[in-house]
Amino acid sequence: MSGKYRYEASVRDDYPAVGDWVWMRKLPGERKAIIHGVYERKSKFSRKVAGQTTEEQIVAANVDRVFLVMALNRDFNVRRLERYLLTAYESGAAPEIVLTKKDLCEDGEAEAKLAEVEAIAFGVPVYMVNSLADKGTEKILGTLKRGETIALLGSSGAGKSTLLNSLYGGQRQKTGDVREADDRGKHTTTHRELVILPCGALIIDTPGMRELQLWEGSGSMDIAFKDIDTLAANCRFADCKHQREPGCAIQAALADRQLEPERFASFLKLQKELAYMERKADAAAARVEKDRWKKIHKEMRGRGQRE
Repeated sequence: MSGKYRYEASVRDDYPAVGDWVWMRKLPGERKAIIHGVYERKSKFSRKVAGQTTEEQIVAANVDRVFLVMALNRDFNVRRLERYLLTAYESGAAPEIVLTKKDLCEDGEAEAKLAEVEAIAFGVPVYMVNSLADKGTEKILGTLKRGETIALLGSSGAGKSTLLNSLYGGQRQKTGDVREADDRGKHTTTHRELVILPCGALIIDTPGMRELQLWEGSGSMDIAFKDIDTLAANCRFADCKHQREPGCAIQAALADRQLEPERFASFLKLQKELAYMERKADAAAARVEKDRWKKIHKEMRGRGQRE
């Protein structure tokens, strides 16, 4: 990256991410180039960086579709999928769900889990493939278009690399074993990589995520939790907190078992997490702006002394 670009970049979001289109200049006689800037992103799948730091980590940029990959065996978790869906909606890309390892389920188990997923997906395409991803992927292949970019996202051991190999038509990515005790996989994909499929579609393969801390999502809560948003519109009071207020449609739905308590608890948890994240992000942004002006004033004083 050029010195000017590094100097003007103030947060991680300013730096190039996988999937970015960049303005660069090739170095004469070398297989290297200097990046001078990043073009405006049409989409970005982001999470908060791990740890206590309040910073954005862009997992993939300029993505058209996001394949949320989750295994149907013991690592299956609908609440985690709700978190992924919320982040995918917020990214600006179209989410799709790929359920892997169907053949490792007991009779009727895969179909029951598929019904759970479809109940929260609200029309998002859902595919099921087996553990070798050699059955079920033909439906996915039929939807791929030349020039579009798809990101594979999911936890470690979900089967992302196996899925990519099947879509590619050969052993493109290394795959690893999964521990029987908890179905956790090793990080066989240790970095993000952009792969061009024979059909012309581009796949961004990402390492398995141990956690997905929300960075943004408040603008997509009504989409990810469409059922709760619809119920809330029928509450007696517009500012209903959905706790003990009279005429609360959500509490009535919980009492009638029309709404699962676990789903409502997930909604409240994500809502609270987003509110906390927004407060921290505002404070962090204020610090960045303060540091930027301190740098500007320092330069102005330096120029004044030289003159």
